[in-house]
Amino acid sequence: MINENIASILARMRELEKQLEEELNARQEALSYQIRDHHVRFARAVRRLHRRHKISLLRYLREARPAHILTAPIIYSLVVPFALLDLMVVIYQQTCFRVYRIPLVRRADYVIIDRHQLAYLNAIEKLNCVYCGYGNGVIAFVREVAARTEQYWCPIKHASRVPEPHSRFARFLDYGDPEAWRKDLEQLRRDFDDLGAD
Repeated sequence: MINENIASILARMRELEKQLEEELNARQEALSYQIRDHHVRFARAVRRLHRRHKISLLRYLREARPAHILTAPIIYSLVVPFALLDLMVVIYQQTCFRVYRIPLVRRADYVIIDRHQLAYLNAIEKLNCVYCGYGNGVIAFVREVAARTEQYWCPIKHASRVPEPHSRFARFLDYGDPEAWRKDLEQLRRDFDDLGAD
């Protein structure tokens, strides 16, 4: 179903992702931290260094640009739509994905909140990092749920170029190929083997 050239490119992409992961792990070692039970552990000397780089809350507010302070309520007002979207997509996938036998997306793989553990951030910076981690995590989670939904219901590539296609897009059927649509749709609806045990 997926043509050989695309399969080859996907295999190379997976290899590059593996190399990137190895490089990130090496960088993690260089920065002297480990992750245990979802908590980041820094060496004691590194924690002391981090605390020395922390800017006090008073100084942070005093040096803040007025535009940042004035726009903060607008930025933070999105927490309500993010939370509603998060809740609705969780409900959606827990019901519909089970009915259609689409593998569930692990929300915890996308909504990652850990930067608040950094000792060089003050309370406002930590709050900002929690908010950004949550907002971007929800969007990434929703995108993956939408990608798997699209693979089930309408797995056809677009005629126009998609700037940053989602994770499932390369598997989709070519635009304008009615024979493939009729012949391969049911198989493509079940083609989630590359996800492994999610």
